Amino acid sequence: MIAELSTRDASFDAQLDALLAFESISDTRVAQVVSEIIDAVRVRGDAAVLAYTNQFDARAAASVGELEIPPAQWRAAFDSLPTDQREALELAAQRVRDYHQHQLQSSWQYQEPDGTVLGQQVTAMERVGIYVPGGKASYPSSVLMNAIPAKVAGVDEIVMVVPAPQGELNPMVLAAAHLAGVDRLFTVGGAQAVAALAYGTDCIPKVDKIVGPGNIYVATAKRAVFGRVAIDMIAGPSEILVVCDGKTSPDWVAMDLFSQAEHDEQAQAILISPDAAFLAAVKASMARLLPTLERAEIARQSLASRGALIQVETLAEAIALANRIAPEHLELSVDQPEQWLPHIRHAGAIFMGRYTAEALGDYCAGPNHVLPTSGTSRFSSPLGVYDFQKRSSIIHCSPAGASQLGRCASVLARGEALEAHARSAEYRINPND
Repeated sequence: MIAELSTRDASFDAQLDALLAFESISDTRVAQVVSEIIDAVRVRGDAAVLAYTNQFDARAAASVGELEIPPAQWRAAFDSLPTDQREALELAAQRVRDYHQHQLQSSWQYQEPDGTVLGQQVTAMERVGIYVPGGKASYPSSVLMNAIPAKVAGVDEIVMVVPAPQGELNPMVLAAAHLAGVDRLFTVGGAQAVAALAYGTDCIPKVDKIVGPGNIYVATAKRAVFGRVAIDMIAGPSEILVVCDGKTSPDWVAMDLFSQAEHDEQAQAILISPDAAFLAAVKASMARLLPTLERAEIARQSLASRGALIQVETLAEAIALANRIAPEHLELSVDQPEQWLPHIRHAGAIFMGRYTAEALGDYCAGPNHVLPTSGTSRFSSPLGVYDFQKRSSIIHCSPAGASQLGRCASVLARGEALEAHARSAEYRINPND
C-alpha cells in the first residue's frame, strides 16, 4: 500500500529522489491547449471566454454577463447556511483576518546628517484576481485564504473566478466570498479564466496579480501569463511530512497522512520516524482506517504512488531529511517541538506538537493554507499580506547630500562608460564642498 524506506539502505538517496520527483506542468499537450485558449481570449475576449465556459462546464450562457453572480446572491447564500456552517465560516474568517493583520508592512523613512531622506513607501495593489477551484470539490476555505490577506493589504478590488459545472456552485463558496470582501465574482474557470484576468475583456477586468490553486490547466496558464501579471506560485499536489518520535497515537498519524492523500492521486504523504515498531503500527492503522474513508480509492492511489514510511537513526536525522524534502506541510509530532524549530530551514507551514493536526491549518488556525509545494519552500513562502503590497524606494537628497553622492556616482558612472549618468550627477556637485 505504501513504500517503506530506510536511510540505512545503500539505495535510499536514489529511492527518495524518485519519490520526490514531480513536475506539475510538464505536459506538452496541456501546454499547447492552454496556449490556444490564452490566444483566443486575448484576441476574442468575452466571446472566447463564453465559448470555452459553455463547452468545458456544460453551461448554456448567452453572455459573460450571465456568468457574473451579484453580491446580493452571496449574502443570500450566507444567510441561508445552516447555523453551524455559518458560525464556522465566521470564526475561520476572523482568525485568518486577525493573523494576517500582523503581516501588514508600513512605510518608513530616515534622515541622514546632511538632511538627505531615504525610505520606502508601501502601497497595495489596485486589483487582484483570485482563482477558486470548483468541479470535483468546492473550497470555501480557499476563498478566505486568498481574499482576506488582499483586503487586509488594502487592495481596492478583488475579482474572483470559480468554475461552476452545469451551473452548480456550493453555497458555502458564495458565503465565503461575502465574508471575505470579494468585489466581483464570475463563474468562469480553467485557462480561460486566467487569460481573462491577465488580459481583461469587456466584462472581466484586467488584474495586477492572480493567486489561488487550480488544476494542471490553471497552473500552466498562470505560468504562461506571468510577466503580464504577477502570480503567487505554481502549485503542485498537496504534501504532508510527519516527523514523529513514536509516542503519538498511530491512528492520529495515519489520519494526518490521509488528510493530504485524499486530495488527489498525486498528493504526497510521508512519515519519518526512528522507531521501527511505531512505523509498523502506523502502517497497521492505515490498513484498518483507509476503507472507512469516503475518498478511500483516491487516498490509496496517492499512498501507493507517492507515499512513504521512512525509518531514520535519530530525530536529528529526521529533521535533516525534512529540510532536504522541503515539504508544504511539516508536522513535528514530538516531545518539545520547540527545540527542533530552529533547525527547520525549509517548510511551508510547521505544525508543532501532537495535537496540532495539519487540517487545522487548512481551515481555521489563521495562517494561510496557500503554501509552496514540490520543494519550493527552499525559496518561497506562504501567501500573505506582503504578496499584495508593493514597495517603492524614496530618495530625497539635500543639496549637501546631492553634492557628496554626486562625486561617488560620477566616478562609478564613468567607470561604466555612461557619460550622461556621470554628468547628470556632476551638475548637482557644489564645488565649494
